[in-house]
Order: sequence, then C-alpha cells, then structure tokens
Amino acid sequence: MEFFRIRHDIPFMSWGKYTTTISLVTFLLSILFLATRGLNFGVDFTGGTLMEVHYSEAPELDKVRASLEGLNLTEASVQNFGTSRDVLIRLPLKADTNSAQLSGQVLQALQQDDSTVEVRRVEFVGPQVGEELVSDGALALLLVSLGIVAYLAVRFEWRFAVAALIANLHDVIIILGFFAFFQWEFSLPVLAAVLAILGYSVNESVVVFDRVRENFRKMRKASVPQIIDNAITRTMSRTIITHGSTQLAVLSMLLFGGHALHYFAVALTIGILFGIYSSVLVASPIVLWLGVSREDFIKVDKKEAPAAP
Repeated sequence: MEFFRIRHDIPFMSWGKYTTTISLVTFLLSILFLATRGLNFGVDFTGGTLMEVHYSEAPELDKVRASLEGLNLTEASVQNFGTSRDVLIRLPLKADTNSAQLSGQVLQALQQDDSTVEVRRVEFVGPQVGEELVSDGALALLLVSLGIVAYLAVRFEWRFAVAALIANLHDVIIILGFFAFFQWEFSLPVLAAVLAILGYSVNESVVVFDRVRENFRKMRKASVPQIIDNAITRTMSRTIITHGSTQLAVLSMLLFGGHALHYFAVALTIGILFGIYSSVLVASPIVLWLGVSREDFIKVDKKEAPAAP
C-alpha cells in the first residue's frame, strides 16, 4: 500500500554531514543533562510508601493531588487502580517520617475532603528494591542491545549491526536526556517505553537495510550512496503510514490516558520521532561511512586461469 510514489530518489546521503552534526550535538546535550541534572526517579526506583484507598464515589484525582501538595508531597503519584473509586498513591521517602506516620497524615488530609475514604492497604517499598530495579533495568537495556547486534550481524553484516546499535542508543540517550532536562518522573512505565522503542526503532532500520541489500543485487551500476538513497525513498510511504498510525495510538494515550500513562506516552512519542530520524539519517550514513560495498552481499566467482600449454 502506497499513499504516494516518489519519482526521483531523495539525496539523503548528501545531507549526511549535517544530520550527523545535529545528532552529535543532540546526543552530547543529552549526556550533559544526564550528568548535571540526572533522572528524576519515581517511587518505583527510589523507594517509598504505596497506599490504596477506596471512596464511596469516584473522586476527582486532581483534588486528591491538591490534598497531597498541601502536605508538601508534590512528588506523590496518584492514579486509579482497578475501579474509578479505588486510588493508588505512591509517596516518596521522607527522612523524618516513617511509613505509618506518613500514611496516617495522608489519610487525615484525604478525609478532610471526603470522609468516606478508607485505606485498603499500605506497603513500604525500600530503597534496596529501587536499587535492584535500576540495576535490572540497565541489565535489560544491555541484553536487548546485545541481542539486536547479534541478530543484525547474522541477518545482514557487522556494519549494519554497528550502525543500528549506535542509532538505537542515540534514541535511548535522547529520550533520557529529555527526561533529565525537564525533570519528568522516570518510572517503570517509562522504562518499559524505552525498551519498547529499542525494538520499534530497530524494526525500521531492518526495513531500510533489507531494501539496501536488495538494491545491491538489482542496481549493479549504481554507487553505494545512490543505492541507499533509493532504499530510503522507496520505503518512505510505508514509513509514514506505519509511524503515523502508531503515533495516533500513542497520541490517544497521551491525551486521554490520564496521569498514569502520561509519561509513558511522552517517552513513546519522543522515541517514535527520533526512531524515524535515526533509522534514516543516522544508521544509513554510518553504514556508508563504515564502507559497506556490493561485494559484502554478492559473491564474485573467481574463474580459474587457463592452464599454460
């Protein structure tokens, strides 16, 4: 299915030095923000108190958040849990208050707005659990990256594996850079979004790489930049349809998913936008720079020299 057909190949590879410069600057800025500001880890990672409360009628979550802000708990997370009358509250650690005292203060504040509120459970999440989540998340990122490299090296060639790995890490670092710069809460759903983007972005790279490999066999007289330009141009319609439809689903989560899905959808949105960019304008120029050639895919038959009389 094609919405449009581009007659002439777009010279993407001639823009390589500009796009590489933009990517390098964005990447370094993200590293700078991560080093100076750091990530604003949520309760899932830092530890804290989880409270599940029940109302007789569905409460307004903004009103619940306002009550918590009155206790100087601005970092608390509030979301519906199960039904519209059940609310899950994640409270950050407070140095001078234990879990029981904190949950008591919160319940008292909530009862001032609605006396029907009841506590269903209170759980304490220790910092040790948060440290394990950080290390497990980093390990998951590492294993996914290694798996991608192995898959592409076997399916294509090592240059494609290196290019895809750099492009995917470029996407991940930029997502983390956004979260560090704006100090958005980095929670488990955001980590899940980052892992999802790794797989999503590599899928787009594989589509372009497949077409590049096919072109090496079909376009015998074309140069390598012309082959890559043709591959990207021929997949543009598919790229727009795929990413456009995916972004529509993510946009619906962003607009209507509420606070629980907000940063998950934000991370996916950034990842999708930069995933398109990196697959076309980061991975492909790197493949060209690494010196991929037709001989990497087409075996040249060496004819034996005739025997001397």
